[in-house]
Amino acid sequence: MKFFHFAAAATAAVTATALLAPAASADQAPGVAWHACDPSSKAPSAGYRCATYDVPLSYRDPGGPKIQLALGLLPAADQSRKRGTIFYNPGGPGNSGRFAPALTPALHERFDIVGFDPRGVGASTPVRCFTDPAQLEPLRRVLGQFPISREQERRQVEDARAVAESCGRAAGPLLGHLSTANVARDLDRLRAAVGEPKLRYYGLSYGTYVGENYANLFPGRVGALALDAVDDPVNWSTGYRPQDANVPFSYRLGGFDGARQALNTFLTACAADTRCAFREPGTDLLGKWNGILDRLQAGPVTIPGKDGNGRVVRYQDAVGEVHRGLLDEAKAAELAGFLQALAAAPAAPAAVKSTVDEPIPTPFDSAMAGAGTVCADSSNPRDPELWWRYAKAADRVGRGFGSYDLYLSLPCAMWPVADPDRYTGPWNRPTAAPVLLIGNRGGDPETPYQGAQRTERLLGDARLLALDAYGHGARGKSVCVDTALDRYLADGVVPPRGTVCRPDHGPFDDR
Repeated sequence: MKFFHFAAAATAAVTATALLAPAASADQAPGVAWHACDPSSKAPSAGYRCATYDVPLSYRDPGGPKIQLALGLLPAADQSRKRGTIFYNPGGPGNSGRFAPALTPALHERFDIVGFDPRGVGASTPVRCFTDPAQLEPLRRVLGQFPISREQERRQVEDARAVAESCGRAAGPLLGHLSTANVARDLDRLRAAVGEPKLRYYGLSYGTYVGENYANLFPGRVGALALDAVDDPVNWSTGYRPQDANVPFSYRLGGFDGARQALNTFLTACAADTRCAFREPGTDLLGKWNGILDRLQAGPVTIPGKDGNGRVVRYQDAVGEVHRGLLDEAKAAELAGFLQALAAAPAAPAAVKSTVDEPIPTPFDSAMAGAGTVCADSSNPRDPELWWRYAKAADRVGRGFGSYDLYLSLPCAMWPVADPDRYTGPWNRPTAAPVLLIGNRGGDPETPYQGAQRTERLLGDARLLALDAYGHGARGKSVCVDTALDRYLADGVVPPRGTVCRPDHGPFDDR
């Protein structure tokens, strides 16, 4: 889950689900007209093909207004032996998925791989939330930030409210149709449009929630769904208990606990490896990290910048950079260097104290679509004061990471619209083929491994494959994992229950 960080009542959502049962007409959808990508599309190479495809704004009114999805195709390298199509989602929500990677060499050889920008995102029909460049200032203050004082919290709430109100005024009808259930319905249209009777799909992070929605809205059309870095669909949507509707969804997901686990795995590896710059024999490295946070709570520090000048680092900056460093074990040496620079850093010097009516394109439109999806999908309290309380509780589990995680969902406390067609379960519908889940058991800072374990028990037919590493996503980090992906997506073969793969490299190995 990587998102800019009001939902309908559960009863209404369940009713909507009944009204929106899979349409038999989906397989009569017109085909996709692929063409050479325009240079402005920034396709990774000339080998990609591009297209646009119309889907209903609302699946309650399939003959009504349409929106456009932007698609990208990476053709199978061996077209004479092509076996079909694999669809792809990179996570988010709010991330462009138009140009999919090759996934693995074997899959690229025999399968077309199709990516798409979800509704509201990227080159698809976009969400436009702002009519005046001045309205971007609250958003810039909100993005990637979290408060550590009551005064900062007051400003954070004001800024999040301003952003939500801007979207409510400017975004139009699309804002009320951004739920992941509608993304899954779009995906089923695309499946039919390329002529596939069942869906083959690889989804990462938020892309796993897309797959979980698809598996339960269209269980008979599941061919092979590989879900890497798994979100727990119950905690994403409603929580397991009625009272969980009054808990911010970012607390329910528990990414802060996954970050704590990943940090501990990193520190254990660091203590045992002389190549780790943060290593200090005889020193408790978690205590050393907590000492850094203690200093940063008192004020920022200065470390050497990449340009040779001093770089001021605040508490929030340090937590965010460590969180990003824990997303991939390949970043371990860089992360260790950053932490050691913080440990040795001196305190920073004290800081020296036109309007248009039409929505305008901004660099943040896709982020706002991501926010709209999160807030459409998930039950959240309407009192923003609760975020402070739950952030403090989360910080007691994973210091710093709790507030970092919690405030990502703050705009949902005042989001102006709901999508009545979101999906809230059941999540255990028997699927035509088993679903493959993949998780990093050494700790995932965004989608905790425990969520993958719960999801394996929850879905109608699922198998969990573990990578013995920390980080976010396992594809490309282990021959064992990639071989399992090849066998599953090509032939539907799941690995034996309880399989654990080793990574190809240790955290501090050269790559």
